[in-house]
Amino acid sequence: MTSVNTKSATHDMAGANNTIAAEDMISARIDRLPATRAVWTLVVLLSMGGFFEIYELLSTAYIAPGMIKSGILSASTAKLFGLNGLAAFIAANFAGLFVGTCVIGSVADRFGRRSVFTFALLWYSIAAAVMAFQNDAQSLLFWRFMVGIGLGLELVTIDAYLSEMVPRHIRGRAFAVSTSIQFLAGPTVALMAWLLVPLQPFGIDGWRWVVLAGAFGALPIWAIRKGLPESPRWLAASGKVDRAQKIVALLEKKVAAESGKPLPPAQPVRRIEEHRKSGFKDLWTRKYAPRTTMLVLFHVFQSIGVYGFVNWAPTFLVKQGITLTTSLSYTLAIAIAMPVGPALAIFFADKLERKWQMVISAFVLAIAGLIFGHTLNPIIIVSSGIVMTLAAAILAYNFHAYQAELYPTRIRAMAVGFVYSWSRLSGALGGFLVAFTLHGYGVSGVFILIASCMGMVMLAIGFLGPKTKDLALESI
Repeated sequence: MTSVNTKSATHDMAGANNTIAAEDMISARIDRLPATRAVWTLVVLLSMGGFFEIYELLSTAYIAPGMIKSGILSASTAKLFGLNGLAAFIAANFAGLFVGTCVIGSVADRFGRRSVFTFALLWYSIAAAVMAFQNDAQSLLFWRFMVGIGLGLELVTIDAYLSEMVPRHIRGRAFAVSTSIQFLAGPTVALMAWLLVPLQPFGIDGWRWVVLAGAFGALPIWAIRKGLPESPRWLAASGKVDRAQKIVALLEKKVAAESGKPLPPAQPVRRIEEHRKSGFKDLWTRKYAPRTTMLVLFHVFQSIGVYGFVNWAPTFLVKQGITLTTSLSYTLAIAIAMPVGPALAIFFADKLERKWQMVISAFVLAIAGLIFGHTLNPIIIVSSGIVMTLAAAILAYNFHAYQAELYPTRIRAMAVGFVYSWSRLSGALGGFLVAFTLHGYGVSGVFILIASCMGMVMLAIGFLGPKTKDLALESI
């Protein structure tokens, strides 16, 4: 019996070692690829899939004044957890995002990046379309919650998917390009809100048209599914080495043809851990517990700080006596800068250490926020809002790349989902906190709160964040 068990254990170990070798070779083959059109096409296709998720995520700020005007929601509530105010609407979205990221986000580790990516997009489209026709606060909150589930699952999958599909030497630029494309949704939804929210086309509230545009606009993106392969890294880690090798071979053939020269040799990096079964407990091992703790702290505070501005900016301006139409005009001008931040970062994304880019962005966001919250001058409002938007966008592309880099393929989606879910939980509670602060201390009080949260972000990343610049995923 002992002999049989020993042979079985030896066979299992050999199989595991073969899987490790195959997985490492797949990763090495991807990492040595030059950044040709074929590689950037994958980045663009994934980014297009995330466009409407960002559209819906950012739409809260722009449709909120319309929902308040229609009487479905109120701007602030006397009670901390009032369910008839804008804070409850924001909380419903973040609660759904929490479920999407934390509870079911790990399905991408089980079923693959490509299929979950597509399923989440359909979920969002249906839920958003239904939400647009709700007429009372309770139904609106429920369907906003359902929309959030699809969004959360989608964004987690994209982070894991993108980090695994691109070579390590362009990982920062890939996330910068992806975020820039996705953030084009910012000025798009701001423009539509500026045109539609103050009106009632065909007798239907303008905010409903804005929501419907996102829901139905996402459906054609299904076509991108045909141009996206499954993640070779995920396939190899799941034991489907033959499929992974076919996908990489096809990509290598395209890249070699586009570059016009032979590809450099693949050089597998030394793996820092053994291949084994994985689970939630892996997030709390000696290696990953500090990273998990750091990212949880980061997300708790960045969510209150960033979304405290993004979701409330038009409402802040209206609260200070600026008309609805004028406030939407200001926020449209601010939103135009949203894709510019990551676009500018393309020039330094892979040259500067990611953690320090995040720290600097948080500092700039805090200072600009204090200025925004203490002025009624239109030029200063727009300029400080633009600076906040640029800083928030650079922070966003960095943390999406960063959190995906810090965990191995076998638990990447689960880990990203768990740490990211804290931003959703924080966002849900933070909405009530912002509303309560706005009611008791005004707009300036809210921006002091935002600056404080950015200070905590700087401390968490600055002291606890590891370096990842130009390192292979398997060696971080």
